[in-house]
Amino acid sequence: SGLYDMPELTDREERVVETPFGAPSGPYVLATLRGRRVVFLPRHGDGHRHSPSELNYRANIFGFKLLGVEWILSASAVGSLREDFKPLDLVVPDQFFDRTMGRISTFFGDGIVAHVGFAHPFCGPLSGIMTAAARHVGASVHEGGTYVCMEGPQFSTKAESFLHRSWGASVIGMTAAPEAKLCREAELCFAIMALATDYDCWHPEEESVSAHAVVEVLKANIAGARNVLERLVPALPATRPCRCGVAAEHAIMSARDRIPAATRVKLAALYGKYLG
Repeated sequence: SGLYDMPELTDREERVVETPFGAPSGPYVLATLRGRRVVFLPRHGDGHRHSPSELNYRANIFGFKLLGVEWILSASAVGSLREDFKPLDLVVPDQFFDRTMGRISTFFGDGIVAHVGFAHPFCGPLSGIMTAAARHVGASVHEGGTYVCMEGPQFSTKAESFLHRSWGASVIGMTAAPEAKLCREAELCFAIMALATDYDCWHPEEESVSAHAVVEVLKANIAGARNVLERLVPALPATRPCRCGVAAEHAIMSARDRIPAATRVKLAALYGKYLG
């Protein structure tokens, strides 16, 4: 969110990707960043046209999978629920609480049932590399914390904000829950660089969050986020040191001979190796 382009990307090529779940937010940009091939996609589309509840999360993540991506690095604007997590700080959460209501957050269904492990919703090694990169460039970064994902598009009421604080939550945003769940099902590593823009509406000495205030602070945040990504991408190891890449290995419960042929075709790019 707020990161619509990266001037640091070179050797750019736009790629329109079709998925069995519909159209992604826009064309993917295949490019080079500090010697590594990367794929970039502004989740809200060109000109910020898609609200958090309208995003086609499944198409976005499926498209990354089709393009051979293994690591997903998310930049997300958030409100802070803690006094010590100040606007302009970066937060790399390690947990989240899903309070969304109307979003599809699984690739499964249509004759195939599966349950992936999700106790630790973010990739630990990737989150660690992200934190180290942020520290190296001098960012004020907080390692760990709980991200509350709300439905939106409205911001919180004060009652909701105080409730989230009473739970011990750290930040609040509108996009992490579907993305993290779908990345785990797609066997992609996923970590969030949460960009604190405000104090939601709980802070007695700060104005309640507004879209205008978020945009103004986010402009300053994005410059730091690009610096972190430039440092982070070259630090990614050649081989993933985690279990994210086999997250669905034992997750499928359905008898293989009862899975409809159309569902097998639709999910072949994700689970062909498990469906036989």
